[in-house]
Order: sequence, then structure tokens, then C-alpha cells
Amino acid sequence: MTHAETTVTAQIGTERDTDLDAATAVARSLFERLADVWVELEERLDQVPILRRLADGTVTLHDYERLLFNLRQQVVDGSPWISRAASSFDIAHFELRAAAIRHAEEEHRDYLMLERDYVAIGGSLDELRRGRKNIGSEALSGYMFHYAGRPNPVGLLGAMFIIEGLGAKRAAGWAARFQEVLGLADNQVHFLRYHQEADAEHTGDMEAILTSGIIADADADEIVRCAQVVARLYALQLEELDR
Repeated sequence: MTHAETTVTAQIGTERDTDLDAATAVARSLFERLADVWVELEERLDQVPILRRLADGTVTLHDYERLLFNLRQQVVDGSPWISRAASSFDIAHFELRAAAIRHAEEEHRDYLMLERDYVAIGGSLDELRRGRKNIGSEALSGYMFHYAGRPNPVGLLGAMFIIEGLGAKRAAGWAARFQEVLGLADNQVHFLRYHQEADAEHTGDMEAILTSGIIADADADEIVRCAQVVARLYALQLEELDR
């Protein structure tokens, strides 16, 4: 290798290291900001009436039935808005488009699992399928479809941080507590239990994207903002059961 070639190689290596350092700094800052959003969400969830009753052991089977009924009306929209997001990414965002397509395929039967749990506790499938979204679910689904229709909706990674995070970190705990208080069988809380494992995997995939170096500063701002909005609307969905 000539002296000139050695110099060029060294310059390329230095530029690559600089890019990696910058990407690491962006990812570190982004995770810190998202952690703050998560703390705010946890504090708000602690004040949601049904979750407070779950925590103190006064929750009823009717409460659990209402929770499933209300969640189902929004869960059926999950795969469609993810699919819309996939179609909104251009070829320059191929990695994000591919991830969205995989995620939509994995999610599109989730509502059937919830329906089986609902029937297993004595609920009517016909009534469940005739149900409508509550105020919070209307706001959440409306926002998700609107945002997914934007060109290259990278900010939706913030939504996934909240939604998948709830599945990975809270759903199994809720399921275990419902079982403890109400004496429910595993086939009556399958939807919540399933999401601990499935959403933990999705969260890992998302974290890999966030640390891959493809997220710019402007993208990070959008991701955090979307996480803030979705955190508030998801809590609103739980606050406004049946309304």
C-alpha cells in the first residue's frame, strides 16, 4: 500500500469513527428522552381507576371484561396503521419499511386472541364485535392513521416504544394480578400474557433500529414527540372505558 493509499484509508477510518460517535450520541440522548416520557406514562397509569383497583385488589370480573371490550376496538386497528406506515416509507427508508411489513404481519391476528379471552370469561362475541371505540381509542387510532400516512413517518418509532413497551413491561404483570385477584385461568388472560414475550422481541428490534445510526437529530425529535402523544392517548383510552 502506498503512502497516499494509507492516508486515504486512515481518513476513511477516522470519518467512520466520527460518524459512529455521532450516531451513538444521538441514540443515547434519544433513549434518555424516551425514558422521561416513560416515567410520565407510568405516573399517569398509576392514577387510572381500573389499574388502581387492580393494584389494590378491588378489581372485578366486570372490570376485566370492560378492559378487554375497550381494548379490542383499538387493537383491530393495529395492523392496518402499521401497514399504512410501511407503504409511506420510500426506498431510502427500506429498512424501516421492511420492519413495518414484518410487524404488521405479526400483529394482524392479535385481536382474535383477545376475542377468545373475552368469550372465555363469559362475554358475548357478537356484542364485542359490535362495540365502538371509546373517546381515548378514537383519538389514539385517529392519530396513528394520520401519522402513518405522512411521508416516511419515522416518528412512529416513538409510538412503538410506548405500545410495545406496555406489552413487554406491564401486560404480564396485569395478567398475573387479574389471575391472582379473580382466579382466572391462563386461557382467560392469554392476550396480555402473550404480549410480554412478543412485545419484548419487538422492542429489541426497535432498539436495534434506534442504535443503527440511521436516526438523525430531526428524526429523534419526531420520535420523542410521537411517544409523548401516544403515551397520553393510550392512558386516555384506559381512563375513558365505555365512554
